[in-house]
Amino acid sequence: MQRFTAAIRTAPALRVARVPRAMAAAGQVRSMSSAHDEEDFDSFNARYTKFFEECEDVFELQRGLNNSFSYDLVPSPETVTSALKAARRINDYPTAVRVFEGLRQKVENKTQYQAYVDELAPIRKELGIELPEELVL
Repeated sequence: MQRFTAAIRTAPALRVARVPRAMAAAGQVRSMSSAHDEEDFDSFNARYTKFFEECEDVFELQRGLNNSFSYDLVPSPETVTSALKAARRINDYPTAVRVFEGLRQKVENKTQYQAYVDELAPIRKELGIELPEELVL
């Protein structure tokens, strides 16, 4: 026990770096923030539409969907159309169906979800994508 306490007493003390008050008051301390904090709805949709148009594999598609649905926005029908086309282009039907599951969870009510379903009906028919509710499990 004496060896342990002796080792503690002889260990050098840790020093904590402190920012001088003058630097903090002068605004020389950087605050960390994301470049996307002030992104508006149109640029958000343009960014993700372009991302899905250039998507080449399942990992990228699912990462893009996860990122786009993590915002406090519901992607526009154009962005969802781009994601659905990407899913069919890389032959990932389950992810195409899951896009609608994500939409159902993301919108505020059933009326909004139905509006998305109605607007996306032509692309669903073109790509042969069924809704999760239509699948017989």
